[in-house]
Amino acid sequence: MSGGRISDRPKGAPNIVVVEDDPDVLSMVSRMLSGLGTVHTASDGMDAYALMRSAERAPDLLITDVMMPRMGGLDLVRRMKKDPKLGRVPVIMLTAKDGPRDVVEGINAGVRHYLTKPFKQSDLLSKAKKVLRIK
Repeated sequence: MSGGRISDRPKGAPNIVVVEDDPDVLSMVSRMLSGLGTVHTASDGMDAYALMRSAERAPDLLITDVMMPRMGGLDLVRRMKKDPKLGRVPVIMLTAKDGPRDVVEGINAGVRHYLTKPFKQSDLLSKAKKVLRIK
């Protein structure tokens, strides 16, 4: 796990950015995904956007919460979709907001998959592997 800059991929390992304001959930999700690639973390959308913009290359996957201080996940995704460098980064939304309107809003913002908390580890890993094209 890394909270620092996104580096070049070691031996083709994907770079995954996880954004979550709850430190326990952030740690848990990061550990879950560590077997799939290099995990970088941020505690809100502003930190995540700065991390991704400062990297030499865009991450291979962003997993973000919706409700966070300073910049929430939906605002982060909307900002990314307008950015030439980050516009094509696939996004998985991981949130407690589970209403039909919430899901539609996420999909309309450009989210590839929408998972609600509490979630099953197998569901998150399955969706991440699908996005990263890992069998």
